Amino acid sequence: MNNWQTILTFIQELTKQVGARLLADFEEARVAINKDDGSLVTSSDRWADEYIKLSLEKEFPEYGVLTEESTQILPDREWAWVVDPLDGTTNFARGIPIWAISLGLLHHGTPVFGYVAVPPLHQNIYGWADENGSAAFLNDREIHLADIAPDPDALSNYFFSACSRSLAKMGRAEFPFKMRMMGAATYNILTVAIGSTIGAVEATPKIWDIAAAWAIIKAIGAIWIPLEDSQNIFPLEMGKDYGQRNFPCLIVSHRELLPMAKEIIEPFFH
Repeated sequence: MNNWQTILTFIQELTKQVGARLLADFEEARVAINKDDGSLVTSSDRWADEYIKLSLEKEFPEYGVLTEESTQILPDREWAWVVDPLDGTTNFARGIPIWAISLGLLHHGTPVFGYVAVPPLHQNIYGWADENGSAAFLNDREIHLADIAPDPDALSNYFFSACSRSLAKMGRAEFPFKMRMMGAATYNILTVAIGSTIGAVEATPKIWDIAAAWAIIKAIGAIWIPLEDSQNIFPLEMGKDYGQRNFPCLIVSHRELLPMAKEIIEPFFH
């Protein structure tokens, strides 16, 4: 498959529908409960999970679907969707407008297409990368690394983004950047793609946090470094339960920044 426009049109409409409902929920009182892993979940997460899953199964009956809130075993299918129906639930539940809807499409266990909608910020970030080519977009405008090249002599004016667990694992309190914590793993990673940050680190993302983002980061040519055993993340294993598996990672916009970024996150390797 290389006709991404057909898939894109469907996913744009699907995330528009889901985003409209989530935005309405976001304006109302939000009740969150703790899951077994300590993270929060709301009725909005579960509604979005079911709605997206059923919509994908109807439109793409031959594809498998893995989602955060329901099916966490990767189906044994050539093509499979990986869905985070509401990335940034804690932000959503606490009234912070940084949360996203994330859909990644795997081919033989490797992401080739990703779409991340961020309704509160009116941002849609998407892209594809396969043997036929690659491209990435922000609100239908193509994005390129050349457009976001940082000035190496003025890094104090650039951002580096980390999750709270990353700071604890690195044992750091001071950085040569102004720190930003997004509270949404997918969006945290994609700040590199859209030029908001020059790097990002995530300590405990799950597969639904990274599948869509991985395809987009690959499409623009940024650097993705797995921080667990230096192993390649993809392809995933068919039939495996990914509910508890973390994929710590470092993302850097330009290769010349990699040595400095690796020095910063060096405690990950101990």
